Amino acid sequence: MGRPNSMPPHWLPRLIALLAVGLLLSACASLRYYAHVAHGQGELVLRERAVTRVVADPATDPKLANRLELSQQARHFASLRLGLPDNRSYTRYVDLRRPYVVWNVFAAPRYSVEPVRHCFPIAGCVAYRGYFEEGKAKAEAARLKASGNDVYVGGVSAYSTLGWFADPILSSMLRWDDDELAGTIFHELAHQLIYVKDDSSFNESFASFVQEQGLREWRQSRGLSPQNGNAKAMDDDFTRLVLDLRDRLKIVYAGGEAETAMEAGKQHEIAAFRERYRQWRSQNWPLEHRYDAWVASPINNARLLPFGLYDQWKPAFAALFQQAGAQWPAFYAEVRRLGGLPKPKRDEWLQRLADENVATTGG
Repeated sequence: MGRPNSMPPHWLPRLIALLAVGLLLSACASLRYYAHVAHGQGELVLRERAVTRVVADPATDPKLANRLELSQQARHFASLRLGLPDNRSYTRYVDLRRPYVVWNVFAAPRYSVEPVRHCFPIAGCVAYRGYFEEGKAKAEAARLKASGNDVYVGGVSAYSTLGWFADPILSSMLRWDDDELAGTIFHELAHQLIYVKDDSSFNESFASFVQEQGLREWRQSRGLSPQNGNAKAMDDDFTRLVLDLRDRLKIVYAGGEAETAMEAGKQHEIAAFRERYRQWRSQNWPLEHRYDAWVASPINNARLLPFGLYDQWKPAFAALFQQAGAQWPAFYAEVRRLGGLPKPKRDEWLQRLADENVATTGG
């Protein structure tokens, strides 16, 4: 695949903006990080090709061409039927030649379930830091661990630049089935449409709702039956188990005990969680083993951080969607209104909506 000799003009201003942000930061580590981000994003842009050209190329594997054609159908549906941004995002393709596009580093103090947060001028503060190279992610994790934190490194197959770049279809996204591919396009475009700084739970829950509701409408438009709900039910139940563990650990850490006592309490709760998982799976999902490896692996505070981030407020957005008459423009208007509120007031509204959803649907 040929690489252009110069950066595409649509991308160059974004690179300058990223570097300018880096120059405003005094810490050398921050400068290095922004340089890494600029380099990693730049490599993606330099390697991208228009999906239409990849599909038309006789050398393209027919299976790849079929998946890319499906992605473009989902992309068109996203704007035409879901009211999501109609731009160049997901109309170009990048073969990463690696399993993930980014590796996220999560960290939390050894005796706290609150994340070590990282703040950025555009995205605000989030509970992780992303790296385009696995080695750099592991090095950052080692640094954070040496400072006394629990750490976790997780690979990411797709991400949004919030409209600053035309996000491409990545080869890492094509490992998923058709529903996950289409749903991820809906999810990431939702971030481009509405994003509230410093509120990851709001942003991810909103995008996850758009993904799930959008996927229902997408399947219906294609004459497909509704998805089997068993996998989602198991995922939701497992998330509740993990969040319960996080709540229990929070109580242990708030007790004001010595570190030796907190460590003993921490290990006790983790062991009790594994036993609850064993009983839950045996009683409810005896033939399913998708979470066995996760539960058997070492568990620490950082590994718990991603859970709940993507679905805390999904019931609230489901209630809001129904209140909007299941009309996307009206729904988005209400989401923007909530996004403009101070966070305590926003959370109060979301909790009220979530409670209404439970009262209406029973869950």
